[in-house]
Amino acid sequence: MQIEVFSDVVCPWCYIGKRRLEQALSTFPHADEVTITYRSFQLDPTAPRRSEESLEQHLATKYGRTLDEARQMNQRVSDVAATVGLDFRLADAQRGNTFDAHRLLQLAAARGRQPELKERLMKAYFSEGGLLSDHNELVALAAQVGLDPAEVAAVLAGDDYDYADAVRADLALARGFGVTGVPFFVVDRTYGVSGAQEAAVLTDVLQRAWTEAHPLTVLTPDGPADDCTDGVCEVR
Repeated sequence: MQIEVFSDVVCPWCYIGKRRLEQALSTFPHADEVTITYRSFQLDPTAPRRSEESLEQHLATKYGRTLDEARQMNQRVSDVAATVGLDFRLADAQRGNTFDAHRLLQLAAARGRQPELKERLMKAYFSEGGLLSDHNELVALAAQVGLDPAEVAAVLAGDDYDYADAVRADLALARGFGVTGVPFFVVDRTYGVSGAQEAAVLTDVLQRAWTEAHPLTVLTPDGPADDCTDGVCEVR
């Protein structure tokens, strides 16, 4: 089973959705046959590399709220995050463009370390005040999950903007699927789930997709049959 997750590393509901997917997989009997691919998506592709505006100020401006109302918004999402074991410290969050972080996630996928880097980047942003557009910080975080820091630095500084095409391909794929918000989960290119749904909802989708991809065949002494009413039946 293939699960593609469209998300941004600075999207709070994406981190919550990631945990809920992990909860769903923890009880899914075929979890060892599931492959997860994190697809690039940018909530704000026009964001500057580094912003002097706090997250609270940004939310207040974007939604026409007061700073106090923006703090309350952050607190509500932090309270939800706590229910899945996440420690959000959004007052410390540093806004910046995430394109380079997504390029590194593409590199990590090629090196078999994408899930580890995805988790490390999100923890850095939401819990440690990390700036995910800072190249030095990205190199350090990538090294912590086993990527070669020299290769990471070279990718970030590359004249040909390494892995940018892979990021853009994911963004185009998202548009093709009609994704307008994240997280967005695509299961076996058959089911799409929008939003950080509860683990029970994701578990149901996983089971439906698995059942459709692996229909049960009933064998009678005369061969496969839709019904078994006589004799001995074997099930495979």
